[in-house]
Amino acid sequence: MKTSLKNKWVLVTGASSGFGAATARAFGAEGANVILGARRVDRLAQVADETKKAGAASVHFHGLDVTTTPSTNAFADWVRGLTPKIDVLINNAGGAHGADTVANGRDEDWEAMVQVNLLGLMRVTRAILPLMVGNPGSSILNIGSIAGRVAYEGGSVYCGVKAAELQITKSLRLELCGTGVRVGTIDPGFAETEFSMVRFKGDKGRSDKVYEGTEPLTAEDIAETLVWCASRPPHVCIDELLIKCTDQAAIHKVHRRTAKA
Repeated sequence: MKTSLKNKWVLVTGASSGFGAATARAFGAEGANVILGARRVDRLAQVADETKKAGAASVHFHGLDVTTTPSTNAFADWVRGLTPKIDVLINNAGGAHGADTVANGRDEDWEAMVQVNLLGLMRVTRAILPLMVGNPGSSILNIGSIAGRVAYEGGSVYCGVKAAELQITKSLRLELCGTGVRVGTIDPGFAETEFSMVRFKGDKGRSDKVYEGTEPLTAEDIAETLVWCASRPPHVCIDELLIKCTDQAAIHKVHRRTAKA
């Protein structure tokens, strides 16, 4: 049985592109009230327009930098001016920076990943929780990664912060048991968004190589999954969901097609 998301209040972080933008549009198509946060406010305006056209009951956006507590708290104060409750929180803001070994890693890359993927998740959740604990059936859906389950070379910090996301999700579910708030993690494998372009600092050739010869997941695939999780009946919690493209049997086992002559 599907629970209607019409007129529900849905908050999406990292909503200016990729999973976040697709998620905004997907929840908009369900008739939800969609709240968007990200650093790139100009991009948010475009996503907000697309979300409204998709059928959202209302769309609101505001600058949000999850790497700072003042920005996160100011965003939460603004949200409270819109609605006394949040029905769905999508903690999507995140990303990888670099693919260096531990021996060659750079502080600025490490710190960026810890701030956005780990501390950012904690800051937003702490700030928005008061709008959810009195709202049984609400959902916190965190975007994790297959990297949080299986390590790979050059991914030490990213794998580490995504493993932390998984454990934070589990802890939060225990802490909120009895409130009716559901907590889950959606962990994608290969998915073609701006992820690799950011990781490789704009090197398109290197980014394209990651997905060469495969049919990866799309942002829309993840967005549809998030809508499905959020629309389960209030007594159903999707704790953990690992989602990969068919070409990726495991993190190191990927089928790649050779180009035809």
